[in-house]
Amino acid sequence: MLFVDRPGHGGSDVGGERNILPDGQADAIAILMKKRGIARAIIVGHSFGGAIAASLAVLHPEMVSGLVLLSPAVYPWNGGISWYYKAASAPITRALSSTSTVPPIGVVAIDGATRGVFAPNPVPWDYLARTRALETLRPARFRHNAREVAALSDWAKSAAPGYRRIRAPTIIITGDTDEIVSPEVHARHLARDIHGARLVVVHDLGHKSDFVASDLAIGAIEVVAGGKTNLTALKRDVERRIAHDGND
Repeated sequence: MLFVDRPGHGGSDVGGERNILPDGQADAIAILMKKRGIARAIIVGHSFGGAIAASLAVLHPEMVSGLVLLSPAVYPWNGGISWYYKAASAPITRALSSTSTVPPIGVVAIDGATRGVFAPNPVPWDYLARTRALETLRPARFRHNAREVAALSDWAKSAAPGYRRIRAPTIIITGDTDEIVSPEVHARHLARDIHGARLVVVHDLGHKSDFVASDLAIGAIEVVAGGKTNLTALKRDVERRIAHDGND
């Protein structure tokens, strides 16, 4: 398995201006695959990464043998974005905002923000340390992330019609209590647009399907690869675990 730090995140450079959009990042991953000698692969993406995975399937279909999309953000939505993303993405205010405002506020607010992303599910006790989440508050990285988020909805307006051309085997996993990326606006819509896509909706799961339903995600990869894993049973196991955690 190859785990990718997206352009501008983790250890990866931003690269060109086009990498603000999922299309540019999909192209970057295609180039990486070619350099690594990977002709085709199952592409797995969570949230914004779901948009990149979908874009890769549209722009480079010959390189995608399957898709596993976890709580994907792939369509335009109403309601805009948070104020700090607006300030950090606007040309005039972004340098000042991301340097002087976001770091001190972010350090205080990141626990609450993380709980909001996981809600209604509990946050793993070591999540912030394991994911090095505080690195996202570095000014350059926060500005890049803000610009990505600010551009995503408009990008999706033009990208969405292309999803109907996707022919790779696809499994979409979402939670019915996701307050970050609406399952109605995104996952359910995408399952209708991609011919033959399988939608798995997990009861009482929030946005962090990659963590809370990781066993189900691995099972989905196995199914897309041609395995016989019972996703219905895995889904029930996840839902039982969620119910148990909620009762503790």
